[in-house]
Amino acid sequence: MRHFITLSYDGTAYHGWQIQLNGISVQQCLEQALTTLLREETPVVGAGRTDAGVHALKMIVHFDTEQQVDCARLADKLNRLLPPDIAVQRVQPVAADAHARFSATSRTYHYYVSTAKDPFSRHRTMRLFHVPDFERMNEAAQKLFEYIDFTSFSKLHTDVATNNCRIMQARWEQVTEHEWRFVIQADRFLRNMVRAIVGTLLEVGRGKMSIDEFCRVIEKRDRCSAGTSVPGHALFLVDVTYPESVYP
Repeated sequence: MRHFITLSYDGTAYHGWQIQLNGISVQQCLEQALTTLLREETPVVGAGRTDAGVHALKMIVHFDTEQQVDCARLADKLNRLLPPDIAVQRVQPVAADAHARFSATSRTYHYYVSTAKDPFSRHRTMRLFHVPDFERMNEAAQKLFEYIDFTSFSKLHTDVATNNCRIMQARWEQVTEHEWRFVIQADRFLRNMVRAIVGTLLEVGRGKMSIDEFCRVIEKRDRCSAGTSVPGHALFLVDVTYPESVYP
């Protein structure tokens, strides 16, 4: 039977979601815990691949087992076994053909920036030393809805079949006097896409790139023409959605 696990994690200590040869990952920790509790090798598949240092308020993964699973009890045992920076909210049975990655209809990310020094948010926000023009960046963000090919914001040499994505939300929101977040939702994301978009929008906000130039960056389909990727520690995966048919 296939099950979904809903979990959250602080990505600071991890080399991303996916299992790596050179460091510990969230996937590795979860698979080890499941294998210990179910007493069988239990690989998991995640809704996406968050990079090193990136956090998740809501990640969905699936696993398969022939055992009868007490979902509430398994969730409790996982939380006892997992490190304190990974938390399971729910384990639930799903349709046999439900897939954590391919069945997802959208994903939402938030990226946080701060225009003032704050010792308590330094691990979850990117510090900006000059206040950018957020209104101008929002004008540029609206242009994202006019395109589907985001090759310019994709990490080079990835193994995806297409660089097409459908953007559903893209805007800057003020959270506090000094903190802002970029909200972006799409049906799928390319490797490094959100961080590259934010980095390029900041070029617009600093007056180093016009909105027309921002559009031309997208149209060139060339990663070298876009801005520098911002750090991963301020990026959060906050939601993953699925059709109702996934849940029996």
